Amino acid sequence: MGVTVDVHQVFQYPFEQVVACFLRKYPNPMDKNVISVKTVEERKDESTGLIYRKRIAICQNVVPEILRKVSILKVPDIQLEEESWLSLQKRNMAIRSHCLTWTQYASLREESVFQESVENPNWTEFIQRGRISITGAGFLNCILETFASAFLRQGAQKGIRIMEMLLKEQCGSPLVE
Repeated sequence: MGVTVDVHQVFQYPFEQVVACFLRKYPNPMDKNVISVKTVEERKDESTGLIYRKRIAICQNVVPEILRKVSILKVPDIQLEEESWLSLQKRNMAIRSHCLTWTQYASLREESVFQESVENPNWTEFIQRGRISITGAGFLNCILETFASAFLRQGAQKGIRIMEMLLKEQCGSPLVE
């Protein structure tokens, strides 16, 4: 079956500041679930200026303790892989992430874009779509998808709050025009 979570946010800051903040967002004391983020590959296409990055995030397992009685869910950490394509010239960054843990039972994929806002070229629009699908857990599929959906929604909102806080700390008040 699967569940989809959509997020849309306009940051009242320029694209370059928002992207720089996003790349430095984790680890962060406001979200202790993200233990580490490591860039494992980075390259720039000299002809197009496109910057490709691959990062691996290690996160705490947030599955409720009651559900961790199921042996496949009893892992301390979850690994996520994030790939991004940044074009400073076009002022957009596309991001794809997916979970590397539990791949035989679950699919967690997110696609995100940061781009110059159509409302104001000094603002940045963020669009994200996350999809979770769980198979092979029998009657637990729906329960786990419901939990994962709520966690994704809350995580996206927390991520936006962290971004807003970091942008304000690092760049001052938003550009309201």
